[in-house]
Amino acid sequence: MKSTELFERSLKVAPGGVHSPVRSFTSVGGSPIFFQSALGARLTDVEGKEYIDYCQSFGPLLFGHRNEEIANIVRETVETAWTFGACEPYSLELAEFITANIPWVEKIRFVNSGTEAVMSALRIARAATGRKTILKFDGCYHGHLDSLLVKAGSGLAGTSSSDSAGIDQEMIQNTLVLPLDDEEALENLFHKEGKNICAVAIEPLPANYGLLVQRVEFLKKIANLTKEYGALLLFDEVISGFRVGFQGMAKVLGIEPDLVCYGKIIGGGFPVGAYAGKGIYMDLVAPQGKVYQAGTLSANPLGMRAGLTTLKKALRENPYETLEKSCQTLTQSLVSIFNQETSIEWEEVCFGSLFWFKQKTVEPIRRVSAIPNGHKENFAKMFHKLLNAGIYLAPSGYEVGFLSTAHTNVVIEETIEKAKAAFENK
Repeated sequence: MKSTELFERSLKVAPGGVHSPVRSFTSVGGSPIFFQSALGARLTDVEGKEYIDYCQSFGPLLFGHRNEEIANIVRETVETAWTFGACEPYSLELAEFITANIPWVEKIRFVNSGTEAVMSALRIARAATGRKTILKFDGCYHGHLDSLLVKAGSGLAGTSSSDSAGIDQEMIQNTLVLPLDDEEALENLFHKEGKNICAVAIEPLPANYGLLVQRVEFLKKIANLTKEYGALLLFDEVISGFRVGFQGMAKVLGIEPDLVCYGKIIGGGFPVGAYAGKGIYMDLVAPQGKVYQAGTLSANPLGMRAGLTTLKKALRENPYETLEKSCQTLTQSLVSIFNQETSIEWEEVCFGSLFWFKQKTVEPIRRVSAIPNGHKENFAKMFHKLLNAGIYLAPSGYEVGFLSTAHTNVVIEETIEKAKAAFENK
């Protein structure tokens, strides 16, 4: 069966033929590839064609697809239990491991997604402060909950408008939006609204609208203002947590958030999210406190054991420096090929094992408005060249790429050779 035939069938039973918009090829054109298996750094589609995978399920696979050590635990767990709906030791072990190794995580609650984690953390922030207003930043994505699926309207922090139909204005009237990398706008807003803000939510490494690496000074300004005005600082580390380093961006920046949200790597490839932070805030959650949150499949044993195995492996092997070097080698080589064979001058943005290709600019891109015109269309051409050569990137010019330890020097060299052949064959 071909991917095109499967997509035609899928269109009849699923909206747009997909179960998450980021899987569609709307941004790059064409029909999505249907994959039937994966191992290490590689995907195999339903027709048997193999691809080197730099999407890695959008980040959770730090050690690649079906890493043997993690797979052994998964197989063992499947033979033990699927779900209890009751207390079990596996979530306790993972919680104890995380709290023992991340100082600003005193308590943690496991959920099933990053969206659920952020939603719950904001509920805590409102309860802790008695305030309603949330501040987020244009270009940061915090899941599809109503109150944060917004962008800036007229004025830097004026009326917000939703990015989605079906969200009532009342749901977002307490959400303010600012551009990234603008201390003056930030200070002005806090001077005006600071006493009404319950929390500032930010990806400390924005990686959902390109890789918009922020200045440390800007992020520390946010931390200082939240403390000054009594708001909570919420770091959304669903992507960056355990990927840029074991303790995430909070450690890299030297900033301890009040609350932090995790996902992706924390579940080792299974659907797990978590919200965590200082005990004074986490103790507000039911059944100890009055902030209600529940989940039938929360702390699923498969995700808990796969996640614990992944995190123990990450702490033991410390692959981060090697991954960063591999990322630089890969992206610099690919950009050199792009620039020799296309009329666009490209450059790479790397941070740890995350990367993003963009048109060359004089200054680093730190906010959405600085992304050059034509980026989407130019990326689409590059994407299909690489796809035809058996190299799979996320199908959008605004998504980032990921490396895993399965991307060995041999795999990276193979990628470079495939790309070189693809672009030389105009």
